[in-house]
Amino acid sequence: MEYIIYAIIAYLFGSLPSALIIGKLFYKIDVREHGSGNLGATNTFRVLGTKAGLVVTILDILKGTAPVLIVVLLAPGIEPLIVGAFAVIGHIYPLFAKFKGGKAVATSGGVLLGVSPLLFVILVLSFFIFLKLFKYVSLASILTGVTAVVTTLIMQDLGLIIVTIFLAAFVIYRHTDNIKRIKDKTEPKITWF
Repeated sequence: MEYIIYAIIAYLFGSLPSALIIGKLFYKIDVREHGSGNLGATNTFRVLGTKAGLVVTILDILKGTAPVLIVVLLAPGIEPLIVGAFAVIGHIYPLFAKFKGGKAVATSGGVLLGVSPLLFVILVLSFFIFLKLFKYVSLASILTGVTAVVTTLIMQDLGLIIVTIFLAAFVIYRHTDNIKRIKDKTEPKITWF
């Protein structure tokens, strides 16, 4: 029963549409009506700018970290990674935004931050390295997901491996359209690196 309660709490955390809230509150813009229409940090950067993009990125990370830390502090018998996965599901299919959310990159990172800060730092560094090399946020996100799986295999923590494979699969699945656009050479590259 406790798992269900914490899973619901995590899902609700994940369902908070940071990009939508920041866009409407401070810019009077619904980011779903602009750019890619996605409720994630990348679209927020493109539509609302750097400041809003950074705020949404931080909030999306915290949506994954908060439920994990709540479980770590209040329910030590419950696996925080499983609960964190529900925050990711909430971000992708948010109750508060008609079940159309983001692509799970920042929130997945937030879950991993709550469990393994070192892994999180490795993934942030790898994301920026891939972004510098290829100039595609989507490709950097996908390759960082793969890096997460490889890193957890090296760490040899079975629970972390399983959940990281699950999170990476979500990230890759959510970027299917981006993969097609990269192949067609229509995916936008970043210009600020």
